[in-house]
Amino acid sequence: MVKYKITFKKSVAKDLRNIPLADVKRILEKIDSLAMDPRAEGSVKLSTQERYRIRQGLYRIVYEIRDETLIVHVVKVAHRSSVYKSN
Repeated sequence: MVKYKITFKKSVAKDLRNIPLADVKRILEKIDSLAMDPRAEGSVKLSTQERYRIRQGLYRIVYEIRDETLIVHVVKVAHRSSVYKSN
């Protein structure tokens, strides 16, 4: 099976600083699992953008899949109540 490379938008580091450490560990494990199957069970394509989201507890991971270069680009990690709001 093909393995995708995981990349992060610079702002994701800031997003993770606001999340409790125990939750960050689970979020990073979930992101690692996207390398093997970015369209795994539980991932949902967002209707307004060419992005996907996957749940990890109360948090959502929003990412893009670039199949031509085998990259999963994590765009945002936030609490479910604020992940879809613009800055």
